[in-house]
Amino acid sequence: MNAKIGIREVAAHAGVSLGTVSNVLNGLPSVTPRNADKVRRAMDELGFVPNANARQLRASKTNSIGMVVLNIANPFFAEVAHDAQGVAESHGTDIVIASSDQEQSREDRYLGMFEESRVRGLIVAPVNGVTQRMQQVAARGTPIVLLDEHVDAARFCSVSLDGTVGGYTAARHLIDLGRRRLGFVGGPLLQVADRVSGVGKAIAESPGAILAMFETPDLTVEQGRAAAHRIAALPERDRPDGVFAGNDLVALGLLQGLAEQGISVPDDIALVGYDDIDYARTAAIPLTSIAQPHSRIAEEAIRLLLEEESDSGGAHQHQEVRLTPELVVRASTVSRPTPR
Repeated sequence: MNAKIGIREVAAHAGVSLGTVSNVLNGLPSVTPRNADKVRRAMDELGFVPNANARQLRASKTNSIGMVVLNIANPFFAEVAHDAQGVAESHGTDIVIASSDQEQSREDRYLGMFEESRVRGLIVAPVNGVTQRMQQVAARGTPIVLLDEHVDAARFCSVSLDGTVGGYTAARHLIDLGRRRLGFVGGPLLQVADRVSGVGKAIAESPGAILAMFETPDLTVEQGRAAAHRIAALPERDRPDGVFAGNDLVALGLLQGLAEQGISVPDDIALVGYDDIDYARTAAIPLTSIAQPHSRIAEEAIRLLLEEESDSGGAHQHQEVRLTPELVVRASTVSRPTPR
């Protein structure tokens, strides 16, 4: 980065005043969105990092790690964040958490905010995989670990559950129970493509098994309920008899919606979720789920981040940590005997 680039050059490049650039850097609300966007674009194009160049930035880190998750209201991300906080404290550092709410612009904004705050590094569950913003932040000296299996391991470390194996395991369980008309409920598909791929593999090796897709715009209870009504509206012969949900929240919504429509789980439809959050085991019908080891995810993410941060010689080799999922069988797929 050119050491002579300062806020004066940014202001000239953006066509705004020095005061506007200063206000953007200080996060003041007086700047119009249009001018703020012009200033941020100018910073990116010039390679400007507030307060220091990349070398100074690296030498003056705070003792905090930034973490950006897709949705902090999702119990899975809340559990990972909670575990990450404990792991970070054991290493003498702390975690600052932000939620992108699956909005790319918000993710970009938080990445910029954390970089300007000189965090030691970032743990990110990305909205759309590796972005230009991430590459810029990493190139300027802030290590990033991604909670995503769809990552170029040459550029970033990553930690993830093997979603393809998870999808295969869920579908295989349903097929082994004698279910042949499977359904997948979840989305956006980009975020669950690995799970769908695993389901497809199980279907392909099972003669007579078919798959129906019920895509949702988000992985929430409300979307699960809406999908349940779509399924209930189908002729009985066309309904799936086994459903794999993109996560447990969707599965819990399906449980509610199917019950409202008089469809029995698991007698009419066997149901498998994903994540194994606490609500899965305490539901009215305890939910069979693919368990994600959130404590291991947190441990590995912070280990990789601190290892990369401590490597000042440039010899760090990015690693891809892929964890194996576990099927936890409960009453949503296997009926309990009726007491006599």
